Amino acid sequence: MSAGRDSNRPWRAGARVNLVVTDELGRVDEAFSRNRLLSTFAIEARALLEPFATVVDLERNDVIHDSGADVTSIYFPFARTMVSLVIDLDGGRSIEDASIGHEGAVGGIVSCGQTPAFARAQVQVEGPALRVPMSALEDAKMRSTHIRNLFCRYSDYLLTQVMQSAACNSFHDIENRAARWLLTAQDRAGDRIILTQEALAGLLGVQRTTVNAVARVLQDEGLITTRRGAVQVVDRAGLKRRSCECYAAVDSHFAQVIGTSGTGGNSGCA
Repeated sequence: MSAGRDSNRPWRAGARVNLVVTDELGRVDEAFSRNRLLSTFAIEARALLEPFATVVDLERNDVIHDSGADVTSIYFPFARTMVSLVIDLDGGRSIEDASIGHEGAVGGIVSCGQTPAFARAQVQVEGPALRVPMSALEDAKMRSTHIRNLFCRYSDYLLTQVMQSAACNSFHDIENRAARWLLTAQDRAGDRIILTQEALAGLLGVQRTTVNAVARVLQDEGLITTRRGAVQVVDRAGLKRRSCECYAAVDSHFAQVIGTSGTGGNSGCA
């Protein structure tokens, strides 16, 4: 599968050229305003990445990078886009280890360079992302203290999500876990989440029949409604009460280490 289609359109003569340039610049502006990492960039930091950046449209089930593949680009999802980091196990089983939306980035964050990926990064909710070559990001880290510290902090946040996910999968029941996943997906994709129950079962590491039963429970409680290939969050406050503490813990840690400024609420690894 591909890692998205370039949003650049074929060049045309006359006024069409200006339309293409304006549209592309507008989408880049949108990426820098709607991705929570990029939105912390000052003009000088943005200038280090923007010349190398391309907006791509990711489709559901696109694989950004596979397990064992070299990570050559970093993707900053924005708008409704959501990507899962999936661990594949023997026997065709798999489970989501972390998920990334407009709050983060996919590819080469912890490894800090063009090294093999451990997990498969697969698009769960289609949408746009800003793609930047890893070489450009590594150069920007060397030249900008803010970018270097921001990705140090994001590595800490992503590791926190993975550790919390491991604890959650070990000790919390499937209803709590499903509620947590739906809250996180709602943060990124909005109230209506395009997702089959079969896909959700794979992400949670359970049988489809289990997810069917959980969906019925949550629907009977008035928290969600389900349609073919989609879940609608109806009562977010109720879903929060149904969720385990893991959702709030991860969300709070993002605010503490990154927040709206990129420096969070304390000194962190700056």
